[in-house]
Amino acid sequence: MGPAHAATAAALHDRLLPWYAVHRRDLPWRRPGCSPWGVLVSEVMLQQTPVARVQPVWQRWVAAWPTPAALAASSPGDAVRAWERLGYPRRALRLHAAAVVLRDEHGGVVPAQEEVLRTLPGVGDYTAAAVAAFAFGRRSTVVDTNVRRVHARSVTGAALPAPALTRAEVALAAALLPEDDREAATWNVAVMELGALVCTARSPRCGACPLRDVCRWRLAGSPPYDGPPRRGQAWEGTDRQCRGRMVQVLRDASGPVGAEELHSVWPDRAQSDRCLDALVADGLVEPLEDARFRLPV
Repeated sequence: MGPAHAATAAALHDRLLPWYAVHRRDLPWRRPGCSPWGVLVSEVMLQQTPVARVQPVWQRWVAAWPTPAALAASSPGDAVRAWERLGYPRRALRLHAAAVVLRDEHGGVVPAQEEVLRTLPGVGDYTAAAVAAFAFGRRSTVVDTNVRRVHARSVTGAALPAPALTRAEVALAAALLPEDDREAATWNVAVMELGALVCTARSPRCGACPLRDVCRWRLAGSPPYDGPPRRGQAWEGTDRQCRGRMVQVLRDASGPVGAEELHSVWPDRAQSDRCLDALVADGLVEPLEDARFRLPV
């Protein structure tokens, strides 16, 4: 780390870590008694889903399946059903597949090494780094949307980060990590917390920010974002909405469901045909005889 980055890192650490100690949310997967499996489940659930929606589902999930072996002993359909309305239900299938690998290849134990975690189904660079940091206290570089935004504003002076993660952002995040493993793990979650609670995308509360006197974006007068247009994720009328309705019918059913009942939830038959085919291809739905369907078993 060069002198400039070292000075910047020290200034940020001195302000943000004490703030986090006071303002951190009491989330169940952050508590000392939470298992590495519980942390892994939380990180997968939190992908593209707000904390408020995840917390009750996570609590029911880990109560039903407190270990990877417990989930692996259930069916993939049970996992999809317990996923409830978190969205992107393929994550449930991937967690189930990861549980099977953990049971069969790792003695039912979540590994601490990032390179091993990345071999699990559905676990990419971010999730592997987050589990290594938050479950095992490792010094890993955790970069999510909130982290990118805090770093962009406080260090580079930009209103928002680039649309896609860059190598420069990962290098900056690594350079800002404290040297001590445990402090680095705390730093990662502290930056995430600041982005979630204060340094938000649309309405940042700069007056309440512990970095306000060193934030380059604020010191520059909070210039507006000058990058390419950002598009919000559509929902109404999308294939995602159609697929979600079909999966919910299957969750609510006590047995297999006929094709016509599934198609009845959507006004566009061509689109619902396409979505049902995609659900089957993704392994979220199993076709049976007589044009009936069920969640995977």
